[in-house]
Parts: sequence; structure tokens; C-alpha cells
Amino acid sequence: MSRIIVAGLLIFLLVITGLIAFRGEVVALAVPLALYLLAGLYWGPDKLQLEVNRTLSLERVSPGDPATITLEVKNLGAPLENLLLEDFPGGLTIITGSPRKLVSLKRGETFTWSYTVKGKRGHYPFSYLRASARDLLGLVERVEEIPTRGQLFILPAAPRVRRIAIRPRRTRVYAGSIPARIGGPGIEFFGVREYQPGDPQHWINWRASARYSNSIYSNEFEQERVADVGIILDGRRVINELGSGRSIFEHSVLAATSLADGFLAAGNRVGLLVYGKHVNWTYPGYGKLQREKILQSLARADLGESQVFSGLIIPRKLFPAYSQMVLVSPLESGDFEGLVRFRSAGFQLIVVSPDPVSYEVNSLPESNGASLAARIVRIEREILLHRLQRTGIQVVNWNTALPFENVIQGALSRPPAWLKAIHSGGVG
Repeated sequence: MSRIIVAGLLIFLLVITGLIAFRGEVVALAVPLALYLLAGLYWGPDKLQLEVNRTLSLERVSPGDPATITLEVKNLGAPLENLLLEDFPGGLTIITGSPRKLVSLKRGETFTWSYTVKGKRGHYPFSYLRASARDLLGLVERVEEIPTRGQLFILPAAPRVRRIAIRPRRTRVYAGSIPARIGGPGIEFFGVREYQPGDPQHWINWRASARYSNSIYSNEFEQERVADVGIILDGRRVINELGSGRSIFEHSVLAATSLADGFLAAGNRVGLLVYGKHVNWTYPGYGKLQREKILQSLARADLGESQVFSGLIIPRKLFPAYSQMVLVSPLESGDFEGLVRFRSAGFQLIVVSPDPVSYEVNSLPESNGASLAARIVRIEREILLHRLQRTGIQVVNWNTALPFENVIQGALSRPPAWLKAIHSGGVG
């Protein structure tokens, strides 16, 4: 209950009591309270007229790195003797300074202060500053939320992956690092054809030409081009959250970040689908600008609770036909059929799966029961991964206790033997 209401009720009770009892001294007790109330209403703050400017030392940082927020507040209205300014850096940790300040501002006066924060991966918007003004007697209070601009992206940091070998069924027209199964300029030997004017002399295959008296033959190399790559980050809460509220999702975000960075560095066109709290689609693109878009999307990524995302349903129309797809997911047994259908649609599919079994076991105390349960769950997971591999899906089982770059370099530095055999046979 506000002080104005309390003071008004006391004045009313004193006056009524004095009149009923015919006691003037009781009515006189209401006079100081009435003066107190009138003074508070007279000198109370009017509508707040504040101008707020916010600046951030950095708008994009890595997890744990500091960022300084500076606020400049200018009073454009009547003097304010008792003004409380409150900023709300939700989810961030204050390192130095304070987001709350109690000040007095004259007309036209400006107050500036700063504080430093750090935090975990995420997107932190700053949309308003709360201002609370009171009179000196503390009777009247006005509270307003002043709109401001500003946002802080704490982007996921991931190790650089040097080379990821992929062999999609279709490539784009631009030169890159992915074998295109088309003859032309390149590095790897592709075949032999008749000599054409303009072929470099060192391309001539003298051994093949010696077999024919009227023809000269040249070596042909396999062209290398860029490709369309789609990365799908699985953020379903039901498979990412483990016991005691622990989550393996941050490892999935790290893997998706590292993969996107590696594919973009190789010149490919990369798109990202975050399948979690919301279906967030980042349209495919090239270069540093696309990398920034993907990093911001990954910074916003969060786990989903809606039953709409209880199963893995990949919208194929979002991705170019026959492109290379990479799914980052801990996986569950119910995902098998959906992944096989996606693979049968003509997409080359790689599944990078952070191992939830090893992640969970590392946090449990040693016991016979936990060891037996882990063994059963691990066998079930190995059966699922083996079934996926038999359908032609590349699977990388990542024990999160090991560095991601080491695991991915060992598993995807070159295409599997069965895939090379299929491509060399002309099946595409």
C-alpha cells in the first residue's frame, strides 16, 4: 500500500473520530498529516523526461570475456532530487560497477556511469532502463521504463577444423576444394582424352600417345568446386538434457560452430537449421558475413520443450537437392527411420553425435549398478550407429572428453572407402 493511501486513510479516520467524539484536539492531529500529504503532492515529481544513450565497448564477445556497458542519462524536465536508475543485464554476471544508481539531476544535467559484465553463450538485448523518481519526503513515486538500444552477442568459440572431406552428389560452378567428378583443371588424375589445342605440354600422356601413330592424348584431372552444405543442430530438450539437469547441448553447439567455420573457410555455401526451442533457419551463403549470421544464430540457440519437436523431422525443401547435410545430434532410437528417409532422398548425410553415454558416465559415482546400466545403454547406442552406417550415412561418435578437432580430423579428413568406391564407379 502506497504512502499516499496510508496518509489519506489516517487523515480521514482522525477527522471522522474527532467529529463523532466532538474532540477538536483529535481533528487537530490530522493537520500535520494533511500538510505532509499536500507537500508531497506539490513537490512530487512530474512526468519523467529523460534521454538515455547506451554504448557497449564490444557488441560481440566470446564466453567469459568482459564487455563494458556505459549509460548516459540526461534530464530534459523538472529537477529530480531522488532518482533511482536501474539497468537489467539479465543472465549476465557483473564484474565491476553496478547496474543501479541513485542520483539527483537538475534540468539539463547529465549523469554517466559504466559497469562491466561477462556471461555464457547467448543473445542479451537491452531494451529499456527503469527510472524511479520520488519526492524528498518519499511520498510520491513515478516509475517509467525508458526505451534504449543495445545488444550483446556472446558467440560460441570453437576450434578451427582444417579439412573436412565431403563428396556431395552435386557441386556448384565455382572453384573450390571438393572433387566434382568432372574432367578439367585440377590436381587428382581423372582420365585420358585426346589432345586439344591449348593443353599444357606437361599434360600430354606420352605412354598412351605412343600406342597410336595418329593421335596424341592428354591427361585429364578432376575439377574441384564448392558445394552446398546444410548443418542441422538438434536442440530437442528430451535428448539433450540428462540426469540432474545437466545438458550436452553446449557440446553440440561447439561442434556446429566448428563445422560451419570449416566449411565456410573452404569456400562452400553453408546454411544452418537450429531445431530446438524454435525452428531457426539461416539461409545459405558464403564468406565472413555468412559466418557472422551463423554465429549469431548459434548464440540464440536454445533447447525446446514443445512436443512439436519431440521427433526429428527435417524439412527437405529448405536445402538444395543432392547437397551435403551434417546433423549434429546426440540421437535416439526413434531418429533412425527419419534419417534413412532423408538419405534416400539423395542427400549425402554426415551425423556428428556427441556421446551422451560417456558424458553421463563421467559425472556418476562408480558403482556396479551404474557400470551395468552404462554398458546396456552403450550397446543400444552402438547398434543404432551401426545401423545408420549400413544405410550409407557417415557417423562420427564424439566422446566429449576428447578435443573435437582431433576427433573430426581423424574421422572426416578423407571420405570413407565405400563412398570413394561408389563415386569412382560413376554412381552418383
